[in-house]
Amino acid sequence: MQHSQQQKSITLAMTGASGAPYGLALLKKLLEADYKVFFLVSSAARVVLATEHNLKLPSGPDAIKAALVEHLGCDDSKLIVCGKEDWFSPVASGSAAPKQMIVCPCSAGSLASIAHGISDNLIERAADVVLKERGQLILVVRETPFSTLHLENMLKLSKMGATIMPAAPGFYHQPQSIDDLVNFMVARVLDHIGVNQDLVQPWGYDRRQ
Repeated sequence: MQHSQQQKSITLAMTGASGAPYGLALLKKLLEADYKVFFLVSSAARVVLATEHNLKLPSGPDAIKAALVEHLGCDDSKLIVCGKEDWFSPVASGSAAPKQMIVCPCSAGSLASIAHGISDNLIERAADVVLKERGQLILVVRETPFSTLHLENMLKLSKMGATIMPAAPGFYHQPQSIDDLVNFMVARVLDHIGVNQDLVQPWGYDRRQ
């Protein structure tokens, strides 16, 4: 029973890189797909959300949850917001954490901490748990240009089994809006975790006779 519950749950973290629309769109799609989402947000991510999306999240997990539900217009029954130092959260334990985790967007600082097992907050600890339990960790890194150190950290994590998906939307689907660009990345992430999506059609299928 526990394994079945873990299969339909996921951890989603947002850190302080540019790219708040990606994280919010992904959260909404995961909830619509009936996933139980353990949502983690760093202090820097809250600043980015206010800057990029005019969404000022209050402090405290319950208040953050209420604000997200109102902003996204989503069902609150599957959304669990965890405090950044909630060490009793399921995501902090290998015996209870979901087997899948996405950090979107992922800052270079969070990338470095995860790569080196710092585990100084719940986001870093949750990622460490997924790695040690041989789960699926996806990092939507947003930085440019990448320094040698950034690249070394990404290579280190890739060798550990993490998937590095830089926030680099494509243009072959002829995007007409910012939402189209956001949806491209969200679709790619959903594809990787096995969630059916209709945001972007797979390459080539609309050209087949």
